[in-house]
Amino acid sequence: MPARLDYMWRFFVTAVSFAAFGVCGLLFSLIVFPLASIWPHRASRQRAVTTVIHWFFRTLVTALQRARVMELDVAGVQALRSGTPAIMVANHPTYIDVVVLLALTPSACCVVKNAHWSNPCLWGIVRAAGYVSNADPQGFVEDCARHLGNGYSMIIFPEGSRSPAPNRLRAFSRGFAHTALEAGVPILPVLMHCDPPAFMKQMRWYHVPERPFRMTVNVLAPIGVERFAPREMPSALAARNVTRAVEAHITQYLFEYGFFKTGN
Repeated sequence: MPARLDYMWRFFVTAVSFAAFGVCGLLFSLIVFPLASIWPHRASRQRAVTTVIHWFFRTLVTALQRARVMELDVAGVQALRSGTPAIMVANHPTYIDVVVLLALTPSACCVVKNAHWSNPCLWGIVRAAGYVSNADPQGFVEDCARHLGNGYSMIIFPEGSRSPAPNRLRAFSRGFAHTALEAGVPILPVLMHCDPPAFMKQMRWYHVPERPFRMTVNVLAPIGVERFAPREMPSALAARNVTRAVEAHITQYLFEYGFFKTGN
């Protein structure tokens, strides 16, 4: 296919995908959420909604791959599908990172921005799925620990927003560390990379790259927090140590895998 036609095709598919996501999100909020709210059993309701979301995003990612809009390269996916609760801590280069991770992980909950709770296309989804708002620090830890205790993994982007540049991270917040210490679960570092850059900070959906973008997901070995936080250590200091260690660990591997370039 000629380069210009290929670009126009990918632009068209991208536009249709975003429109489909918005329409489906709105329908979910208007139809599925009211039905879910009267479901008598909270645990089975959340499991059903989580499964629907997983398969919807899995279908969307597959469609983007088959349409030659994106490529997906995943290493360590078994850890995401093991069923063992963990806190997935990932860098956040694009706004489709969560779509990819939810497509790869059958039983996962997310921490989402408080603004999404009033977004017309998202409010029903985040409520029905029991996702966690980042607005209340204390409630954040309690809600995440409850989901982990129920067998879900938590997807957390500790930068809080997309990375400010392709070669730089925001400082990590400590919520994931407090949660790991409270729940006693391992941290699963996840490296996300997009080449060429797409859907990054300061980019709009229509900034389609000149060739299909490749999303690379590398799941690293789990990290137990106990080696950074002895039992006698105050919780605030323990969370600080865990946060610094995980941030340094992820940054190191971003350079080692070539996702970050030295000197840029």
